Amino acid sequence: MIFSSFAPKSQAQQSSVDWSTQFHHDLARSGYSTSTGSLSNQSLWSYPTGNSIEYLSPAIINGVVYVASDDDYVYALNAATGGKIWSYKTGGAVEASPAFARGVIYEGSDDHYVYALNASTGTKIWSYGTGGEVYSSPAIVDGLVYVGSNDFNVYALNAETGSKIWSFPTGNYVYSSPAVVNGVVYVDSYLDVYALNASSGSEIWSYSAGGPMYSTPAVVNGVVYTASNNYVYALSASTGSKIWNYPTGGIVESSPAVAYGIVYIGSDDKKIYALDVKTGSKMWNFATGNIVDSSPFVASGVIYFGSEDRNVYALNSSTGGEIWSCVTGSAVESSPSVANGVVYIGSDDNNVYAFGSIVVPQPPPQFPSSSHSSTSASSKHSTSAISNSSILIIVGAILIVVVITDLVVGIRLERNYTRKTIDPARKVDLGVEVHELFVP
Repeated sequence: MIFSSFAPKSQAQQSSVDWSTQFHHDLARSGYSTSTGSLSNQSLWSYPTGNSIEYLSPAIINGVVYVASDDDYVYALNAATGGKIWSYKTGGAVEASPAFARGVIYEGSDDHYVYALNASTGTKIWSYGTGGEVYSSPAIVDGLVYVGSNDFNVYALNAETGSKIWSFPTGNYVYSSPAVVNGVVYVDSYLDVYALNASSGSEIWSYSAGGPMYSTPAVVNGVVYTASNNYVYALSASTGSKIWNYPTGGIVESSPAVAYGIVYIGSDDKKIYALDVKTGSKMWNFATGNIVDSSPFVASGVIYFGSEDRNVYALNSSTGGEIWSCVTGSAVESSPSVANGVVYIGSDDNNVYAFGSIVVPQPPPQFPSSSHSSTSASSKHSTSAISNSSILIIVGAILIVVVITDLVVGIRLERNYTRKTIDPARKVDLGVEVHELFVP
């Protein structure tokens, strides 16, 4: 399916967009992007799925939004128009955020499987069965896929084949998405935070926070920021020792974003907090009308998040002052992603929303639709091959005609010369006639 409306851009322009390819933007799960965000609640588009979009955040890369829904589907949408490029049905609700790497979308599902899908067509490359629901968003590093499961394990899988490299038993549920920094996998289990060797899966350290832990850790400048029960924690990334903690007024299921020397995080006490990264002291908080399980995302001095009061919010990251808000049809538990001037987020009203306007024009995605992915691709290649062959045949035929004609003319001229009956004027005329036929 080909979508029109945007002109192609230069390679320099393409590299200027800071895409968000996985949950909380990057492997450190910082929740921060250098991309431009939206300063208004202008609706760019919305796309209806068949069920709620909970907790997860979209991945955006090369003008395509990858998102999933409790309707069991993973979707690829045109980032500028919201038009569906393809969809893939898993065996259960999908609450994990998709992750993109090297042309592949990696996704977990409530059906206990981790999937690898072709990012262009949505066709399945492989799937790996765990023993529990996969709420964890995969992290892909150096050919390995790191992901957690509610079977109490963290897995490292071969990114190309899906075969298991190692697994680590945490002893409890793993809702968290792994952060991978400097060869270490940081991940929360229900009661503990773990640091694992990325190559072997061996434990480096663990910290018992007492749980429950639903957050994904952010690892920034040698510090692990996470949450347990109603507390926000800062731990040493090298030793796991506690640097500080801060009590909110409710359980924290939101994951922290870290930018500008501030930790941003939501709480079930209906507030979003801004805490000093070094001391944990509160800089400001902002009260919404309901629980904030959405994980904030920071871009261009603005913090974006959702609330179960049905609103999507944009606040000044320094002061907490509201810049804009927009009401959806239901609770917003989904976490936003920001790329190229647009905020993408889901809602429990079944819709994916895009707020803002495209900053850098994108060439339209040239992907086939999911229902004809293999056929369309092969037909396109076949048609191209046939066209190229036809051109070669025609060119070859013309060259043969030219060669034969030159030979015939040459023979005739040679015979005329031998018989001493050369007609110079006719000889020139022949040359003109022949070359006029075949020279463009």
